[in-house]
Amino acid sequence: MKSKYVLPLFLLVQIIFYKILPYFPDFVEGFYSKNLFVRISHFSRTVLSNIPFSVGDIIYALLMISIISWFWKVRKTWKTDWKDHLLKILGKISVFYFFFHLLWAFNYYRKPLFEKMEIKREYTDADLLAFTKRLIAKTNEVQFQITKNKSSKIVFPYSQKESFNMILNGYDNLAKEHPYFEYKTLSVKKSLFSLPLTYMGFGGYLNPFTNEAQINDLLPMYTFPLTTSHEMAHQIGFASESECNFIGLLASVKNDNLYYQYAGYSFALRYCLGIWKFKNEKIFEILKKQVNTGILKNYQEDQDFWKKYDTFIDKGFHFLWDSFLKTNNQKDGMKSYSKFIDLTINYYKTRKL
Repeated sequence: MKSKYVLPLFLLVQIIFYKILPYFPDFVEGFYSKNLFVRISHFSRTVLSNIPFSVGDIIYALLMISIISWFWKVRKTWKTDWKDHLLKILGKISVFYFFFHLLWAFNYYRKPLFEKMEIKREYTDADLLAFTKRLIAKTNEVQFQITKNKSSKIVFPYSQKESFNMILNGYDNLAKEHPYFEYKTLSVKKSLFSLPLTYMGFGGYLNPFTNEAQINDLLPMYTFPLTTSHEMAHQIGFASESECNFIGLLASVKNDNLYYQYAGYSFALRYCLGIWKFKNEKIFEILKKQVNTGILKNYQEDQDFWKKYDTFIDKGFHFLWDSFLKTNNQKDGMKSYSKFIDLTINYYKTRKL
């Protein structure tokens, strides 16, 4: 067999393998997520944590330049040598796909968090209503504790660098109750691509090759703790977006700092209100009137921020990301982000907010 066919065929083998892998979550959990990945991620964060800029972003930038350069170089031979060029592209994708899974993405196929934590997924409208009311009371309480005024929005008093360091407190507290959420060696960076990320509609992302959490540094600061906590959940091996929203919420509200608690509670409340707006406009309006005006001002701040960058670009990237998630064992795609509410409602059925 000619060597140029080896890597493209390996890509086909990988695709078949990843179609079978969802049937063996316990194997992935034991061999990879709780074993091999722990060593890989710890090594990556230890090596890169003290570098002040995002190494992953630099690698992506160089990769994009090399791809554009290669296409420019072969532009005149594409018609005559298209087969060789296509095989070379498939070969590169095959290598990329292999390391993507080896270094992080096998976590897409691990045991679901609701099974690990023995949390039910189902909830009724009555459950949702009761939880939303509890959440309104708690978020109102924290907002008032900080501002001493129901009408004042939260203004985050810490720098982005301070915010990254302070987020560890929440993970430390969370790990005391659930050891599998332990986080060691902080490697969170401001993304060099924050402006493009904003136009794409994303608050951050994990680089699976360097295990650096990249945060969009243009975000409204009151949302920074939750966004950071979400990406840190990816770093410790949780791939599902709904699970990372849930873990990010817990790490925020279990922080000793009130601003971090507010970021978590206000995040969950916004999702609950959004569900009610979709399900029952009348109930939504009743619930909204119970929310402190200062909280609604923060929601408006966030909405105004994203509206400034709202173009066809974010819709295109959200479509691509939706397709990517569905390809990688997250059948709900973009909708999976909101699925954390079922975990949250059932987790707090027996716990105080």
